[in-house]
Amino acid sequence: MEMDPKINVLGGPLEPCSVDPLTGFFRDGACNTCNEDVGSHTVCAVMTAEFLAYSKYVGNDLSTPRPEFGFEGLRPGDRWCVCAGRFLQAAEEGCAPRVSLAATHRRALEIVPEDKLRAHAIDLPD
Repeated sequence: MEMDPKINVLGGPLEPCSVDPLTGFFRDGACNTCNEDVGSHTVCAVMTAEFLAYSKYVGNDLSTPRPEFGFEGLRPGDRWCVCAGRFLQAAEEGCAPRVSLAATHRRALEIVPEDKLRAHAIDLPD
């Protein structure tokens, strides 16, 4: 698998999303991606109780520990690389989490309009 260039939605270097818990398609702490990442795990989101409940409701339980996969389960405040399509769906339903633009991969823009990401940003540039 060849990793895409590490560039964020702002056009700068992709910053880390989280190493505790360890996130990313490559489990390298960043929302790096490649052609094999069919879910486009490119949006660095700050988990909220509302988003975790929504994600579980639509079929992706991120809060329940899965020790067999080394996954402790996410809690509000954790940062995680979420699928761009799931973020967009949550945004359209009014329950999207906040996002770090500096840690969100530019390929997220293939799925999520930039204004939707900016509306939920924790790190808007001046």
